[in-house]
Amino acid sequence: MQPLWQLSATALVAGFKEQRWTPVDALLSVKQRLAAINPLINAIVTLAPDAEAAAQASTQRYIDAKPLSEIDGVPISVKDNLLLKGSTSTWGTPALKHYIPDHEELPVARLRQAGAILFAKTNVPEFTLEGYTGNPIYGVTRNPWDLSTTPGGSSGGAAASIAAGIGPIALCTDGGGSIRRPAAHCGLVGLKPSIGTIARGNGFPSLLLDMEVVGPITRTIDDAELALKILSGPDARDRLSLATPRPSLIPVKSILCVTAMDNAPVDKNICMQVEQAANTLEEQGLIIEYGTLPIDLTALNAVWSQIGQQGMAFLAQKNPVWVSQASPPYQEMATSGAFLSSTTLWNGLNEIAQIRNQIDQLFEQYDAILMPSIAALAWKAEERFPTTIDNETVGPRGHAIFTGWVNACGCPALNVPTQPANNGQAIGMQLIGSMGSELSLLAIGRTLEKHINWQERLLGLWTAQNNENTQQPNASAASNL
Repeated sequence: MQPLWQLSATALVAGFKEQRWTPVDALLSVKQRLAAINPLINAIVTLAPDAEAAAQASTQRYIDAKPLSEIDGVPISVKDNLLLKGSTSTWGTPALKHYIPDHEELPVARLRQAGAILFAKTNVPEFTLEGYTGNPIYGVTRNPWDLSTTPGGSSGGAAASIAAGIGPIALCTDGGGSIRRPAAHCGLVGLKPSIGTIARGNGFPSLLLDMEVVGPITRTIDDAELALKILSGPDARDRLSLATPRPSLIPVKSILCVTAMDNAPVDKNICMQVEQAANTLEEQGLIIEYGTLPIDLTALNAVWSQIGQQGMAFLAQKNPVWVSQASPPYQEMATSGAFLSSTTLWNGLNEIAQIRNQIDQLFEQYDAILMPSIAALAWKAEERFPTTIDNETVGPRGHAIFTGWVNACGCPALNVPTQPANNGQAIGMQLIGSMGSELSLLAIGRTLEKHINWQERLLGLWTAQNNENTQQPNASAASNL
């Protein structure tokens, strides 16, 4: 039998119902895997002290045939910018090194109410504002596919842990591609829902207006859909969730495939694999049109960095100690943001409103958009961003050109793996749909899942790791977190 840590959430729950194993068994297996592999990747940074008790309570519910939901008993990790009651929640910044909240953010609480076993926190870059994962508290996270490279960011700890087999689902955030890009670099499924699909509140202050949303990283489409089912729905504490349509299944027939953005460089491996995946969809009867994104993003690109700066300036005013102890780049961001005028912010909001209007009109012509999630293959783990792509020099957002605009428009997007690059690195592409079309994107993803055996690749990764006789610390390594 496969070790339980290798199973999907849906497979674990099926076993719980049939009493082939229990939530206690599943948590123990995941923590054993954590002890064996986490010292190599540094993905998990904190263990929840109440996870074992939660697993025992879940086990009893299955004995009584009274599970709370379809996710009851599933071990789930939580990104370290989301508050988990009783567990250190640092946001990757020194001032919060010892912060243990007495409450939880809404989506975390919703998982707990559904019986999920919230067992660990995953590593992030400071303030989750980078495209790699490392911070002054916990250090750098590494990609299980190649330990010299990054899993991306800011959900890099989450993606690395899921790819390494430390739990089947990770709860994450995506403010500019922070779910989709790490999922791409690690060969995983990553769902960025529409704004308001998953209610937020009771968490850290927002640095990116309403553009940062909560979503899952998983290894299977079924698990992503399961997480969405549990997490979605209105909550009076988040007004946006009251106005957002519930995820629906709308037939998809026509897809616009875009592999370039404003002549910016893209790794040739990525373009080739995205086009091959588009061919697969075309063979399944979908209409694929190749072209460019008919939206001018020049103004958005100009204001994107300013939004983060103004967010940091707001944070410095609200929590000055946090920013005063932060790393120099974030202090500089806060200073720059403080000097930006209200007119600059208003102009940014206006540009975002125009892009949202344009994308809504575009989805009257196409049912979905297909494009890469990443412009570059994974780079060195310690570096914030790649400085060259396809032999061209790029700036800090050169690797992230395909994702930020989706956050600005508020639409859902789903990363699914493609076939790997020539050097074996993972690649991902994103499907983007109209507001509320998450189930439609998952349906397309399920079609691709049948033709791209990314689960088989993960099994191969785990087998190779075991055969290499890499460092295998005992279980005390987990307890030392």
